[in-house]
Amino acid sequence: MFLQKLSLVNYKNISSKVFDFQHKITCFVGHNGVGKTNVMDAIYYLSFAKSYFNSVAIQNIRHGEEFFMVEGNYQMSDREESIVCSLKKGQKKIIKRNGKAYEKFSDHIGQFPLVIVSPADRDLILEGSDTRRKFVDGVIAQQDQQYLQSLLSYNKVVTQRNALLKFFAANRTFDAINLNIYNEQLVRFGTEIFEKRKTFLQDFIPIFNQRYQTISDGKEEVGLIYKSQLEVAPFEQLLEASVEKDRVLQYTSAGVHKDDLLFALGEFPMKKFGSQGQQKSYLIALKLAQFDFIKLKSNVTPILLLDDIFDKLDERRVAQLVSLVNEDHFGQIFITDTHAGRTEDVVKTINKSYQMFQL
Repeated sequence: MFLQKLSLVNYKNISSKVFDFQHKITCFVGHNGVGKTNVMDAIYYLSFAKSYFNSVAIQNIRHGEEFFMVEGNYQMSDREESIVCSLKKGQKKIIKRNGKAYEKFSDHIGQFPLVIVSPADRDLILEGSDTRRKFVDGVIAQQDQQYLQSLLSYNKVVTQRNALLKFFAANRTFDAINLNIYNEQLVRFGTEIFEKRKTFLQDFIPIFNQRYQTISDGKEEVGLIYKSQLEVAPFEQLLEASVEKDRVLQYTSAGVHKDDLLFALGEFPMKKFGSQGQQKSYLIALKLAQFDFIKLKSNVTPILLLDDIFDKLDERRVAQLVSLVNEDHFGQIFITDTHAGRTEDVVKTINKSYQMFQL
């Protein structure tokens, strides 16, 4: 899979820009604020029908304009593909593939696999469990449409159950039969999600450990641990045991929407005990493992976006990362950096064709 052309109109701070990509490695260089990351985000948008950095779609329209459009032309192994994502104020977002609009955006996920490594990934370490669940879900969903549909259904049922609990509290009433209808759906979708997350992590963790050992020269031990309430008891029992608590809280307190991943450096939390370099190496290993897993399961080589990856990495870790992306295992790679000379020095050591865009 190769992105040949990218066209942007009114996307974030970019009024109009067309890029033609002809080489395996593409670098966007320039001062902070010129739009390097916005170009990367536009490439991400083509794969996921949303921004990596701003979930409020209308805020991705350039200030003072009425719409944005992102278009990408891909060369697949046996065909060409065109993707257009557009949004006009006051209207619904539109995603078109080869001129035909998707009815469900979820049908697009996984069709053009992509992995991004960005400074924003630090949220995986610093923020709450919701961020880490989204990471897991994003990896699985790119190669399992059924999982994505079950996840969407589960989240919808949680919202409906929470609304019912609020209704009970507001009207000082309770209907166990009505609540049980939602419980049955939660158990069905939630148990499937739990089993698939567990299976995924059994496959993913060894890949991640191997990637981190390579980046760190084998000098540090790290851990990635899955935590779920469903490991303690079946989902039905958890819902039965929490019903009084849920009535008081007015939301669903048990389920796979409470799952988490624990990031560890040795026996200690990465968040508290990892240096900035160790944390960044951990996140890069996590994302490269994501790349490996998606490629293994889909038989398609994902596009790799490396946004500002040289920040807070020492020369040894940068050298390790460069040696990794020099493998034939990787396909098309996009890199951003503020220092053109530094970037070119690095990519010259990679035995692949490259091009530089000064923004």
